[in-house]
Amino acid sequence: MSKFEFSGKTALVTGAGSGIGRSIAIALAEAGAKTVVAGRRVSELEDTAAIIRDVGGDALCVAADVTDEASVSALVGQVGPLHVAVNAAGTVLGGAVDEMDAEAFARVFQVNVTGLWLSMKHEIRTMKGTGGGVIVNIGANIGARIVRPTMGAYAASKAAVSSLTRTAALEAISSGVRINCLCPGPVDTPLSMRPGEDRAARDARVAATNPSKRVASTDEIAGAALWLASDAASYIVGQDVVIDGGASA
Repeated sequence: MSKFEFSGKTALVTGAGSGIGRSIAIALAEAGAKTVVAGRRVSELEDTAAIIRDVGGDALCVAADVTDEASVSALVGQVGPLHVAVNAAGTVLGGAVDEMDAEAFARVFQVNVTGLWLSMKHEIRTMKGTGGGVIVNIGANIGARIVRPTMGAYAASKAAVSSLTRTAALEAISSGVRINCLCPGPVDTPLSMRPGEDRAARDARVAATNPSKRVASTDEIAGAALWLASDAASYIVGQDVVIDGGASA
């Protein structure tokens, strides 16, 4: 699927066991990158690696918890020279502001914000030491552009992702590290379904509210991520790139 070239480069993808992260890891491998797939569930990572190898790619699985700094440091340390990092690890927990459990609220921020910060911290350090690189963070149109009832914790965490991305981008660009945030709308993954919804109900809900009348495929998000990571986007720094079918417009 790729029109971009990453031969001779090493790419790290967190949250690569499923969904958007898996599609991005596969796309990077198809484009020639040696791809390190990371996440908490080893069996899912192995499935991603098997797909990569089936298409002739090179994959390494590393179990890692992005909320634990020692785990993140060990992960990045195994990669060696790092040219591209895509931080796709994330979680969604819903609830009204006056009803949400404090532990659930904290968990959303622990994964989506602290996990992202720790990942960037060690990725940037490694990239600075080897001449630069590109980081693509996976945010969301919710928080970056719009909000939804019962999605306060998630929206706030993704707004923080966008802000943290911009700050890190300004700090790191002089060292040759280029950072941006990709902000998808509804994507064809289980995370896009509300409690009690099946895929058909989700599709009908999105079709009724989204100008494009559908959810995005994970391959569409992967294509945008590869573009942001490629030299074609070399002058794009510290931006939210929204890919949501017109929902935030």
